[in-house]
Amino acid sequence: MRSQSPRSGARADGALDELEEEISRCRRCPRLVAWREQVARERRAAFAAQEYWGRPLPGFGDPLARVLLLGLAPAAHGGNRTGRVFTGDRSGDFLFAALWRSGFANQPLSRARDDGLRLRDAWITAAVRCAPPANRPTAQERERCLPWSVAELKLLKRTRVMVCLGAFAWDAALRLTGALGAPEGAVPRPRPRFAHGGELMRGGLTLLGCYHPSQQNTFTGRLTEPMIDAVLARARALADAR
Repeated sequence: MRSQSPRSGARADGALDELEEEISRCRRCPRLVAWREQVARERRAAFAAQEYWGRPLPGFGDPLARVLLLGLAPAAHGGNRTGRVFTGDRSGDFLFAALWRSGFANQPLSRARDDGLRLRDAWITAAVRCAPPANRPTAQERERCLPWSVAELKLLKRTRVMVCLGAFAWDAALRLTGALGAPEGAVPRPRPRFAHGGELMRGGLTLLGCYHPSQQNTFTGRLTEPMIDAVLARARALADAR
């Protein structure tokens, strides 16, 4: 399989490469630009010798993926440091181990863009592409990122299932499918509420809810390995059924 690092120029689909470059140059949100660049300058002591990415993050994975995982935003010292979403932080440790157990990844750990991780039938991206202060992007920042998600999903032509990692991602997915022309409209009324394991067919995609693999959820037992494994197994079954 070809390289799946964000700066790869070797993907079969050149349009995805071009989109990655556009996303990585985005400066639409002044607050996020200031924060991501400040974090990249004032590095955490444990990573002081490393060069931070400090830019927006494109998605990555298998361009033929039938399953897309949608997260919240890059972590300040995770994806904002490594240049790949969920790579180099505790949330990613939990997520990639689950993807490996479920057959969506070739290895259970990812710490750097060039560490050999390959996704199979899966693509990972985020509703907001820059690390936000306190890990809390605003609704306006989410809306400014929406066109990137629309463009990305249009290029991922085989995607059938979207695993929404948390309520923020669920709401972003409702808007994303609306922007893609879901017949139910921009955001359905009443608004479907997020629930772990919840499912919603919308605009030709099945949205599947999963608690976010944050330390707050995994350390407290709100999200366990069997719980996320069950969601990923369901995602595969839904993709196979389509």
